[in-house]
Parts: sequence; structure tokens; C-alpha cells
Amino acid sequence: MAGRRIEIRGTVQGVGFRPWVYRVAHRAGLVGRVRNDPRGVTIEAFASERVLDRFIEQLQDDAPPSARVVDLRSYPIPDEDLEGFTIESSDAVGDKALSIPPDLATCPDCEAEILDPNDRRYGYAFTNCTTCGPRFTIATGIPYDRAATTMAPFDMCAACRREYADMEDRRFHAQPNACPECGPTLSFVVLRAEDAPKTDPLANASELLKRGAVVAVKGLGGFHLACDATNAGAVRMLRERKRRDEKPFAVMVRDLGAAQALAEISVEEAQLLTAPERPIVLVRKRSDAAVAPEVCPETPLLGLFLPYTPLHHLLLGAVGIPLVMTSANVSDEPICKDNEEARRRLDGIADALLLHDREIAMRCDDSVVRVIAGTPTLMRRSRGFVPRPFMLEKPVSRPVLACGAHLKNTFCLAAGDTAYFGPHIGDLETLGALEFFEDAIERMQTILSIRPEVIAHDLHPGYLSTRYALTRKGVDRVGVQHHHAHVVSAIADHGGYDGPVLGVAFDGTGFGEDGTSWGSEFLLCFPGRFERLATFRPVRLPGGDLAMREVWRIAYALLYDAFDGDPPVDTLPLFRNIPKESIEVVAQMIERKLNAPLGRGVGRYFDAFGALVLSRAISTYEGQVAIAWDFASEDGVDDSYPFEIDPRRTPMEVDLRPAVRAAVADMGSEVPRGRISARFHNTIVGVTVRVVEALLANREPVPVALTGGVFQNARLCQGIEKKLSNKYKVLRHREVPPGDGGIALGQALIADAFLGDKG
Repeated sequence: MAGRRIEIRGTVQGVGFRPWVYRVAHRAGLVGRVRNDPRGVTIEAFASERVLDRFIEQLQDDAPPSARVVDLRSYPIPDEDLEGFTIESSDAVGDKALSIPPDLATCPDCEAEILDPNDRRYGYAFTNCTTCGPRFTIATGIPYDRAATTMAPFDMCAACRREYADMEDRRFHAQPNACPECGPTLSFVVLRAEDAPKTDPLANASELLKRGAVVAVKGLGGFHLACDATNAGAVRMLRERKRRDEKPFAVMVRDLGAAQALAEISVEEAQLLTAPERPIVLVRKRSDAAVAPEVCPETPLLGLFLPYTPLHHLLLGAVGIPLVMTSANVSDEPICKDNEEARRRLDGIADALLLHDREIAMRCDDSVVRVIAGTPTLMRRSRGFVPRPFMLEKPVSRPVLACGAHLKNTFCLAAGDTAYFGPHIGDLETLGALEFFEDAIERMQTILSIRPEVIAHDLHPGYLSTRYALTRKGVDRVGVQHHHAHVVSAIADHGGYDGPVLGVAFDGTGFGEDGTSWGSEFLLCFPGRFERLATFRPVRLPGGDLAMREVWRIAYALLYDAFDGDPPVDTLPLFRNIPKESIEVVAQMIERKLNAPLGRGVGRYFDAFGALVLSRAISTYEGQVAIAWDFASEDGVDDSYPFEIDPRRTPMEVDLRPAVRAAVADMGSEVPRGRISARFHNTIVGVTVRVVEALLANREPVPVALTGGVFQNARLCQGIEKKLSNKYKVLRHREVPPGDGGIALGQALIADAFLGDKG
């Protein structure tokens, strides 16, 4: 007999890992013990060397589907005289590493139970087992045991305890295990509907939804606002109450077949829709899709997702129609998570509330994914993915908190060889969003027992995330350039590189070191530093942030620059409905350089060209005009517009004024706007490839990382990757969002490298 101590790190708590280890050990004839500990799972096993070797192979290769073993280490220990194999109480002492999995979508077995009239969990909205159910959003501490979750107040009944104790049962040691006799319950509160039905909560909610009402539904990480997605009046009413003018809503459908009836779904998209993470997947809507046009106006993309809790399955089955399911909040505020908070904040928005009495420990909004160039790309990393850890190629020397960006904020905590993203916070525009940000950081720090010694933040002094960082005492603070963080996040998404990487960082804005707003950057990046090799010629942003909404201002500035101060506004439809006084004010801003900062963001060029050619003066949400400009493009157009590159400047500068003049000429010649859009996209592809080739012509080959929010544009991303991949290794984002929701990981790694180099 020999003994082995086996330490396993990764997502190995809350996924049935210990029960699975118990069964494997029992069948192999091992004796010993398994327990959760603050860093994962520890096994002490005793058998012959051959049996132990086979046991370790199984641990690495055959783990439960929801588990992720990222590190396994084995050490010899003295033999012990034991009679069997046991699951021991969790060890709460020692360094912590989060091994709680993300929330897991309802598995087929549990779904079958809630739909079976003969099953004791028939119609039960909180059914789960070791392979599915709530995890992160109910966790109040680690190790992950029932006592450290919001299920602690619910004592298991005798039947549930038998399941929990039976090693052959799939609920063996399932911490949230419950049934109608002992678990959470639903309730229903009427806020506005005077003639609400008087039956059970689920029937009440489904009846109101079919009547065209708005119902707030409490889920895993917060509330959704739900309404009939086929009812134009209901969708318009929700938009008015939520104050969300045109930004698309996500739609939940009953199953994959219902999704395929609404959208053209590829094999990759179908896999994402049915994956345990259950993200919102952006897919191309069918022309005959039975959803109201108001759900996703002016875009061919529809955000679809499938039920991921038993409550969702039951609700979708009861209503029999697709439901808009959007975050329960007023725009720019955090999602509601508590019952009393929902009663207060959603009065005036929802007609009724479908509640339950299981508390939500951590807000966690839905994740969003899109297949770009055949590769799933996370656009928003939250429920289903958080807090899945990132294993770092090089451990950080001290614990780091990276505060993220101002828009689409997420933060990141890194300690040792592991980094953890927090949940999606959103735009830090309100006091409520800031409070959510601070609370989420504190909760993650508490769960992990991490007290950061280093705080990384954006260079922009006005960002609330930066101001928060500057208030933290007793830490080293490191300001990190926005686009450097983008590039290093993309590198980390591929495991990291020791040598330099050429980063192509395209977005709308980011605080630059030269006093301009960057966003068209070609950066030779190292972990702790970068060299800025090329950028685009800047354009004025008259009115500063106002120009992001009134995008006609950027279009005017682009014309002013391209036509030497004499823009041909009288010939362009965009300016016909804009008061001449407003145009004159903007012209004076540009001439006097008054409240008209310089911006280099590629996203601003998308806004300007889209506004100009599509005659879109206003953007009601971030990226609206740029998205419309993308989808306006014709297929099969190969030509592009002229541009110039000035290699004498440092950094090298791309001049798109020739492209502006050519596009205006096309408009005058009544060239279809779809062709103009395609030529514009081809121009940006051509510019990018030309600059990369020029910069790397006399250097050793290095990988090229494509990053920033502009690379959420599938047409552009695919075009650039196709042309570059013949000569260079191209890195695109996978599990780290390319937009601002991903930069916190880069901030953390840069801050650690900077302090290491400094030391």
C-alpha cells in the first residue's frame, strides 16, 4: 500500500466533484478521504501504486462536465490504516483560491423532473443537482458548502437529506438541494394591474404577460423585466418605462427549435445557446421572425437565449411565446437583486413582480456572446462565466485589484497564478453603479480573502473607477494606459507571451499620453511598457462627450478637416434638418479649438461616416450609428478608398482625408450607401494591413493582437485577420471581451510588471 496527497485547483467546488471522487475511489477499492479546502479540493488516498496512478489519471481526464481541473499535484504520504473512503467536512483554514463555479443552467435530468406530473419536484422552480443550479450568485464564502450560501436558512427535509447522503444519487452533496417541502418558494406582488388573476404566482405572471403587461422576474443574479416579444405595444411600453429608446432587447425562447424559428443559427451558435453558461447569443434575425420590430430596431442581429433556471423553463412553457428578458433597472442603473429593492425601484416600470425568498448574494447580469469569423467571442463576461478563474503564465508578485474602465466596467482581482473577473457592472455613470462596483469588489475580496497591495486604474482622472482607486489607502497605485491594457488582455487570453506583441487597438476613446483621445493605436507591447508606433490623424470632437451622442458634430469636423475649412454641408442630406445656428456654433468651436478636443478613435470615424452617409444625426446609445454603418455594407464589394500614410511622423500617422473626399464624391454621384459602407470597411482593413506590414518589415516576426471595441465588428475583424494571418500569428479575443469589459485583466498584469521592473 502507498499513500498520495492530491491537491486539485480549478473549478472543483459546487460541481459534484467530491461525490464523483468518492464514487471513483469506492469502485477502485481505494481508502482515504476527500474534502473541500480554501484553494480547491484535497484528496488523501491509499492503495497500490498502480491503482493510485490510474486514479490520478481519472482525476485529470474524466472529471464531471462542469468541473475544470487546471492544476493537479501529487505528493507521497505515509500509509494509514483506514476502512473506507469518506467525504470530510471542508477545511476553512489556509490561503484561498476561488473554486466556486459559475451558475449552471438547468440540466436535462432536472428539466425532465419539473415537467413530469409524477415526480415530487413537478413544477418546482428551484430544482437542481450537482451538475446544475445556482452557485456563484448564492455564495457568501468559501469553501463552498450550504452554510456558506443563501440556502443556509432552508433545512433539507428527510427526502432531500437521503438524496444528499446517497453516493449513487446525482444530488449526493448537492449544496442547494431542495424540494417543495423544504426549499424556497415563489410569491407574486401586483404593482399596477388592477384585475390581476388570483391563482398561483407562476400562473399570475404568465397570464399578465399574455395580456401585454410587464412583469419583473427574480432570477439567479438579479431581476429581469419581461414582456411579450411579439407584442409591439408591450415592447414600446417597456421602452418608455425603462427609458431605453432604441437599444436592442434580448429575447428568451423556450428551446433551440423556437430559436431557430426566429433566427439563422449556425452550428457554433447552437452550441453556445445550449451550453451550460446559457449566454445571450447575437444571431441574425430571420426576415419573417415573429417578434415585434421594436425589439431590435435597425439591426439584423437578435440577442437570443434559452431558459437557464427551472423558473424560466416553467414560465416560458406557460406563456408559449418568446419573452423580452432585459435587466430590471432604469438605464445606467445596476440590476435589481433584492425583493424590497425591486418593489421600490421597479414601481412605475413593472406591472407586477414574480418573487422568491432565496436571497441573491451577488448581482450578476447575463453574458453576451457573438460568433466572429467562426470563433465565439465574449462581448460581456458575467453570469455563466464569472468567477471562472484565469490561470496566469507568470504569477503576480503581489495581490492586485484592477479597477477596469468607465464604460462596460468589470474589475479583476489577481493573486499568485490566478486572476478573477468580477461580474459585469456596466457604465459607471451613476451613484448606484458606483455603489454596485464598490460592493462587488468588497464581496470578491472577502470571499477570496484577498487584500490588494496594488491598485491598477485607467489614466483618465475623471473616471469614477480611477477616483475609487485613488481613495484606497495603504496600496501602490499604478495608472495604466487604456490601449496598452487592451493589448495585454488579448495576450493573456492566449496564455501570455514572453516577447513583444504588436497590438492593434481600435476603439472609440481612451486617455492618451499626448493629451489627445486615443483609439487607433499600433502599439509594440511588453508586459510593463509599450512603444506607440502608429496612429490615425485626429478629428475634432466639438462639444466633447456631447459629440458621442450628436454624431453629426463629428461628421462636420471630419468634413471641415478634409475640405480645408470649407465643408460642403449644403449638398449633404445630413445637415438639412440641423439648425444653421447649431452648425455655426460647431464651426466656431473647431476654428477656435474651444471645447473641441482631438480624438483619434477608429470608432469616431465609424460614427462620422455612418452619420454622413446614412443621414443619422443622433446616436441614442453607444455604438448605434457605427453598428448601423456596419450592417449597411454590401457584400461582394472589393474596392476601397484612397488614404495616405506619413512615415516621417513619430508615431507614423494615417490620413483618411482622401477617403472622406472620395466618399462625399460617391454620395454626389448617387453611389448606393451600401457600396460606400463596404468601401469604407475595406479601407480600414487596407490601412491596418499596410501599417502592420510597414511596422514589421524590418523586425523579427511577432504576433499581432487585434483588440478594442471596434473588433466587435465581424466584417472588419474577419477582413483584417484573413489578410494578416498568411504572414503573422493573429491573436483575437476568446474569453476576455475585446471591448472595455476586458481591460481589467491587462491592467492587473501591466501594474505587476511595472512595479517588478521598477523594483
